[in-house]
Amino acid sequence: MPIYEYEALNTNDGCKKCRTRFEAIQGIDEKPMDKCPQCGQKLRKLISQCRAAIVEISDEHVVVEKKLGEYERQGMWSHAAELADKQSEKVNDSSLKSRALDNYKKAGYDINSLEKHGDTNNN
Repeated sequence: MPIYEYEALNTNDGCKKCRTRFEAIQGIDEKPMDKCPQCGQKLRKLISQCRAAIVEISDEHVVVEKKLGEYERQGMWSHAAELADKQSEKVNDSSLKSRALDNYKKAGYDINSLEKHGDTNNN
């Protein structure tokens, strides 16, 4: 279903909702809103600014994620931790670093000593 944007016809009147833009999910065949659902102020339908984000994922990232998942499903925590740790350093990914620390913890490593080690290497 499309998302449409509306605002009050007179932005000095109306409630907090319709004085600024708000979104409404409506079917294509539905009649456009003409009044604010909260205060009844007359509305106008706006042309939305189309924003798109394209996220490209490298083949290497896909391979690493697949291998990490396999190691984690098999309970091979130290293997998963090492792979995530190496990859996080290579691509500078903090979420991957956090995943590595979680896997080290599951493998029985002392997390406090690992975090200190990681901090000294970054300085």
